[in-house]
Amino acid sequence: MPYINYAQREITCKLVYYGPGLGGKTTNLQWIYEKTNPGAKGKLVTLATESERTLFFDLLPISLGKIAGFSVRLQLYTVPGQIFYDASRKLILKGADGVAFVADSQKERFEANLESLKNLQINLKENGLDFATIPYVLQLNKRDLPNALPVDFLVQHLRLKGEPVIEAVAPKGIGVFETFKALVKVTLAALRSGAIARTPAKA
Repeated sequence: MPYINYAQREITCKLVYYGPGLGGKTTNLQWIYEKTNPGAKGKLVTLATESERTLFFDLLPISLGKIAGFSVRLQLYTVPGQIFYDASRKLILKGADGVAFVADSQKERFEANLESLKNLQINLKENGLDFATIPYVLQLNKRDLPNALPVDFLVQHLRLKGEPVIEAVAPKGIGVFETFKALVKVTLAALRSGAIARTPAKA
């Protein structure tokens, strides 16, 4: 649920990048952070695990305009992909207003995608969130690799509720901002429609 800061007239939305280990979640956020105006972003926080990093930063893009006179601040998070970090994933997912699922297009990672998608739905439910209604986009990453499965096949098996699907090559920035913009669009649309409840920020 977005938090409202009445003193600063800001609404804060939490966006989480989810997906299997080493699928490109961190690369997505690093690209967004590096290409964003320094005056519009906070500090990039990195929490390292044995083989992956969890990233966080906040963003106040002027281009989003205002909702009911309030500016919109975004908090972007990645979750660790490995299943044994499930407690951390669940904690980071708490209070999410929108989710981008970063799928690894490689044939060898197909089952990992399915496992992570199932885990996402379970963790959303345990956090009191509904996968059927939460703003959500699907990114098909690593499209440049020779062992990438066909897009049609991945869409058939990974697209679960008609969500936007974006093809990506995250290290080159291909599809990164398109995914981010699609996620922001569906999240703000839900906020404007009242589908996402607004919670006043604590003093």
